[in-house]
Amino acid sequence: MIRVLVVDDQAIVRAGVTLLLRTAGEDVVGEAADGHDAVRLAERLHPDVILMDLRMPRMDGIEATRRILAALPGTHVLMLTTFDDDTEVYGALSAGAVGYLLKDGPAESMLDAVRRAARGEPLLAPAVLARVLARAVQSHHDTVSAAPAEDTSGRLAALTRREREVLALVGAGQSNAEIGETLHLGVTTVKSHVAAATQKLGLRNRVQAAVVAHRLGLVDDDFRPSP
Repeated sequence: MIRVLVVDDQAIVRAGVTLLLRTAGEDVVGEAADGHDAVRLAERLHPDVILMDLRMPRMDGIEATRRILAALPGTHVLMLTTFDDDTEVYGALSAGAVGYLLKDGPAESMLDAVRRAARGEPLLAPAVLARVLARAVQSHHDTVSAAPAEDTSGRLAALTRREREVLALVGAGQSNAEIGETLHLGVTTVKSHVAAATQKLGLRNRVQAAVVAHRLGLVDDDFRPSP
């Protein structure tokens, strides 16, 4: 059972999301109406996953995410919003969010996102992910990447062949299980390779790793690993 904190300034949205999660067997440990209360409750309740609204009074979701992850780095934040503006996506991801969902998406997608987030896997709405990666590849100072492209390029040489293969598949959007099937590896082994690659590259999460994989040519524009 995943411990979830639901954060949204609209009571009806909080009620709907809470009902959906509890009906699916997950444990909603609390609700907050703004970023300030989200920080306070997160520090007290230690949820596994936080569904975080983007635009809220007193403190927005980006700042709340930044503060929560500074105190609780093991918590996974999914941004939940009606907006898909590129700038806000970059802000959310640079703050450490593992994913970004639009509120008008199907219920099944939200449940899948929460479960993937609890495993530390990134998830973005497909249309948003495509734009994020396209813009990041062209930018010299991408706010999603934790390190400049020049620095990351040098660190790529420190990766093993297998770590490069795994990084490319992360960039292609594959989950740990899918990477394991592709490379005939166990999920635990895949997790170890992902962790080693992100650490060596100085990255915060898999979303940043996916961006770096694209910027370094490990993945093409069609989300396929390059030869």
